[in-house]
Amino acid sequence: MATNPPTGDGHRKGAVRGRSQVHNPKTDIWTKRTSETGRFVDGKKDDTPFKGVRKER
Repeated sequence: MATNPPTGDGHRKGAVRGRSQVHNPKTDIWTKRTSETGRFVDGKKDDTPFKGVRKER
């Protein structure tokens, strides 16, 4: 599991495991997916991708 000490400095040690992200060009939203079920978990309001989550092709 990834750790984040100290809090508030904006970086992560290691990647988020079991998650990936995909960009929807129509709505310009990055959406996070879980690898166990493939369901969409979360979406970002701004146009920047999630930090530490691998991108799908």
